[in-house]
Amino acid sequence: MSVLDSLVGGIANGSIEVVDLTAPLSEKTPILQLPEPFGNTVPFTLTEISRYDDRGPAWYWNNISTGEHTGTHFDAPVHWVTGRDGSDVAQVSVSQLVAPAVVLDFAEQAGRDPDFLLEIDHVRDWERRNGPLPEGGWLLYRTGWDARSADAEAFLNADESGSHTPGMSVECARWLAEEAPVIGLGVETVGTDAGGAVGFDPPFPCHSFLLGANKYGLTQLQNLARLPVRGAVLIAGPLPITGGSGSPARVLALVER
Repeated sequence: MSVLDSLVGGIANGSIEVVDLTAPLSEKTPILQLPEPFGNTVPFTLTEISRYDDRGPAWYWNNISTGEHTGTHFDAPVHWVTGRDGSDVAQVSVSQLVAPAVVLDFAEQAGRDPDFLLEIDHVRDWERRNGPLPEGGWLLYRTGWDARSADAEAFLNADESGSHTPGMSVECARWLAEEAPVIGLGVETVGTDAGGAVGFDPPFPCHSFLLGANKYGLTQLQNLARLPVRGAVLIAGPLPITGGSGSPARVLALVER
């Protein structure tokens, strides 16, 4: 039996589970809100063209309006000024859209402290217990934040001092970009950076360092709790938007059961 036959057979018989890591995309999908004078993306909208009526008697279809970085989405290097000479979303190698993934679970810590930051020592300790980060793979950072995704206010968790969502430290972001063997970072929050990262030096270090190193981001993931610590294969499907800085994406994981 070929490798692909084995894969298809495993999915059919349930020995390989396909786990959907994608948040549903609708008008209620939480979106990042930047303060003035910065521009903001528009919320997702669905506008009906026809629905089995005189505008089109046998078909139903819609126009959609959204930003590239809405819902579960893919960040390409050109999204950030440090990656301005890197790949746009259409230029990302398709071979990198299917890659191994590991899950670092810090949901307990983020549950106690919404401003929790992942540090290099956390990752090193994880590696001592679970083995090295995957070459050419993804680091998926679980914080339990997907449980808030149906409530935009709880998901963005903002007050007069700003947004309070977990992320990683400046030092950890730089290390992940410059020394770790992974191709990208996946998170459950609205962006790859912590809610308070606007005040870091540099601001938004995950964006600055990872995208500047021609690595990628995946945000607003769900169901990371259903993945093993290591062994899953991640499939990311952004739209190949020519010149695009990113795209909403369907993200799946293959897990042996």
